[in-house]
Amino acid sequence: MKTYRIATIPGDGIGKEVVPAGQQVLSALASTTDAFAFEFENFDWGGDYYRKHGVMMPDNGLDAIRDKDAILFGSAGDPDIPDHITLWGLRLKICQGFDQYANVRPTRILPGIDAPLKRCAPEDLNWVIVRENSEGEYAGVGGRVHQGHPIEAATDVSMMTRAGVERIMRFAFRLAQSRPRKLLTVITKSNAQRHAMVMWDEIAVQVSKEFPDVKWDKELVDASTARMINRPASLDTIVATNLHADILSDLAAALAGSLGIAPTGNIDPERRFPSMFEPIHGSAFDIMGKGLANPVGTFWSVVMLLEHLGEFDAAKRVMQAVEAVTADTSLHTRDLGGQATTAEVTAAVCALLGEPAAAAARAA
Repeated sequence: MKTYRIATIPGDGIGKEVVPAGQQVLSALASTTDAFAFEFENFDWGGDYYRKHGVMMPDNGLDAIRDKDAILFGSAGDPDIPDHITLWGLRLKICQGFDQYANVRPTRILPGIDAPLKRCAPEDLNWVIVRENSEGEYAGVGGRVHQGHPIEAATDVSMMTRAGVERIMRFAFRLAQSRPRKLLTVITKSNAQRHAMVMWDEIAVQVSKEFPDVKWDKELVDASTARMINRPASLDTIVATNLHADILSDLAAALAGSLGIAPTGNIDPERRFPSMFEPIHGSAFDIMGKGLANPVGTFWSVVMLLEHLGEFDAAKRVMQAVEAVTADTSLHTRDLGGQATTAEVTAAVCALLGEPAAAAARAA
C-alpha cells in the first residue's frame, strides 16, 4: 500500500475549518481502498503563530515540509496583521521557496449552482487559468525611501525573466494541448507595458511553434474581462502574469457561482518539491467559526492534489461526490444562497465516498 505524506496548513480564518474538512474527505476516501493511505502532519503556522513568535512560519519551516508528497493549505490573512506580512510570510514563502511556478485554477459551473451569467450554458464556461506564480508583479522587487516625508517614494517592479516566461508558456501550451479543444488565450498588456509584456508576447510566439496543434490567440487583460462575460465559450485555457491571473481567476470564480467553490494548485511541474493545493476564497474572518464556510473549493483542491499524485480514479470519485452534493440545493452553503453548514456539506461528500465500500460489504 502506498502511503502519501500530506502537510496540512490551515493558516488563518476559515482555513482552520475547511482544511480539516478536506482531511476528512481524504480519510474517507482512503478508508474505501487498500491501494493507498494518507499520513497527515499539521502545522499551526499563520496569524496566531505570528502573535507568539513574530513570524508567520519558522525560518526552517520549508525543511519541515520538504519531504511531503503534497501540501493542503487553507488561507493567509488576519485583520490584525498587515496583509503583506501574512502573504509574504507564509503562502508566498512556500510558493517561492519550493519554486511552485505554475498556479493552476480550473473554473466551471458545477451542477446545481445558479451562476450569474444567465445566457451561459454550463458547457460554455469550462476554463483553466494558468497563473505565473514566481515572478512578475509579485517578484518582491522594490522599496520605500524617505518614509513620512513629502518626498517619500515607493516602487514595486514587475520582474520577468526569459526563463520564467518560457517555462510558464510551455506549461500552458502543454496543458492546452492535453484538453479537448486545444485552445489557449495569452493575456497581455503590452500596449501599455512596453518592455516586460512585449517580451512576454514575443516568447509566446516562440513557444507556440513547439505546439502546432494548439490554436492560440492574444487578448489584452482589460478586454479579456469583457470577453469572459460576453463570450465565455470562446475561452478554454488561459495564461497570464501573476497579477493579471490573480484578478481574472476571482472574476472567473464569481462567474461560476462563488469564490467558495474555486480551487488552486501551486505546482512545481518538475516535482523537485511538494506542490501545494488550496481554495482561493481567502481567510473570510467575518464568517470564521460560524460553520458557514463553503468547503467545496477545498474539496476540488483535494481533487487536484490526487491528480498530482497520479490517483486519477480516486480524484474522479471525489469530484463525482462533490458534483452530486452541489446538485442538491439543500446542501448549498450561504454563499450559494443556501443554509447548509460546512459540517453538513463535508458529511454528505464523505457519505458518498463511503457508498462503494458499503455496497461491496453488502454484496459480500
